[in-house]
Amino acid sequence: MQFFKLANRFARDEDGAVTVDWVVLTAAIVGLGIAVGASIRSGVQKLTTDATNEITGYEINTDEFPGSGGNGGGGEGGGE
Repeated sequence: MQFFKLANRFARDEDGAVTVDWVVLTAAIVGLGIAVGASIRSGVQKLTTDATNEITGYEINTDEFPGSGGNGGGGEGGGE
């Protein structure tokens, strides 16, 4: 009979129930974050590849900046 009283008291005890709620809530948030990250990963990779390919195609001609004179003289000639 002692065992049944102890088992009944244990079943009615609510200590730790809040901890279980927080564990479930935290697991749901972490799972949602992983799902969102996985779903946008391929799009971000494609966008990064497209931007890299576009930028790689540009050539910067430093000889035509106003004020440099084409010789790196820092403001002598050229741009006046």
